[in-house]
Amino acid sequence: MEAIYLIGFMGSGKTTVSQELAEKLEIDVYDTDREIVKLAGKTIKQIFDIDGEEKFRNLESEVLHSMPLGNAVVSTGGGIIGSEKNRLFLKEKMNVVFLNADFSTIMERLKDDDTRPLLSQDNLGAAEKLYHLRLPLYREAANIEVNVTGKSVSIITDEIIRRMKK
Repeated sequence: MEAIYLIGFMGSGKTTVSQELAEKLEIDVYDTDREIVKLAGKTIKQIFDIDGEEKFRNLESEVLHSMPLGNAVVSTGGGIIGSEKNRLFLKEKMNVVFLNADFSTIMERLKDDDTRPLLSQDNLGAAEKLYHLRLPLYREAANIEVNVTGKSVSIITDEIIRRMKK
């Protein structure tokens, strides 16, 4: 089976869905953010603070392109689609799933999360602008879009499996 890539805005459920999806399909799961932390030896916040966003984005691309091509679920960071190189890479894959949550759901999920560098200014307007900027990029890279608002993880994973190309 070709690898399944989950994309979407921060807080859309990629990590949680990837774990259950991998369990249901009995395949490995990878999280690009975790792999970046391993590679850099720093937290994502430290990479942003010390090395800057550009360094983080370079590591993100490097990690994405090193992921297994089969028998895996890959949960990606919310900004991975900001790079044209990454979007082109994803567009060549068979199973790229955009987990689409509405903005209010995302903000509710992230309200107590202080680990997100792009939300650290506590600026709701900037976060909403970023969300709307990225929506067409997620849609460009994905071949499956799943509305996750108000759905359980189990329902979401079942929908992904049903809609995936074999």
